[in-house]
Amino acid sequence: MLHINIICIGKIKEQYLKDAIAEYSKRLSKYCSLNILELSDEPIPNNLNDNIITNIKIIESKNILSHIKKDNYIIGLDLCGKQYSSEDFSIKLENISLTNSNITFIIGGTLGMSKELLEKANELICFSKMTFPHQLIRVFLLEQLFRAFKISNHEAYHR
Repeated sequence: MLHINIICIGKIKEQYLKDAIAEYSKRLSKYCSLNILELSDEPIPNNLNDNIITNIKIIESKNILSHIKKDNYIIGLDLCGKQYSSEDFSIKLENISLTNSNITFIIGGTLGMSKELLEKANELICFSKMTFPHQLIRVFLLEQLFRAFKISNHEAYHR
């Protein structure tokens, strides 16, 4: 069975997002073993500058890196990543699973991820060039994972 890990910065506060995450997690349990790890985000001061931004990214990214297992295929969610159709994403997951049964998705903090963490990823993907709250991206990721498994298994799912 495929093991999917999602490592993300920040806690979900909104109940409607928690409900969506719980629902997709339940649906995904038929297809994979899912683990979501929420790590604390760093406080962002009002007087942001480039040094502070870099330091926050480094701290949060080191925390993420400390939770990544060596044998995992790492996919970072980043605006500079490759965009996939749902069908192509499904094929991508199938292809990864042929050589690796552990996939870790990384969702960085509000300010993004450090260069070191981005370079550690096997691949970067982007759901949209638009900006969305990181908490909402978790729901997008879970929905697309569920859709990918439905496609791979030739099961009906709205298009």
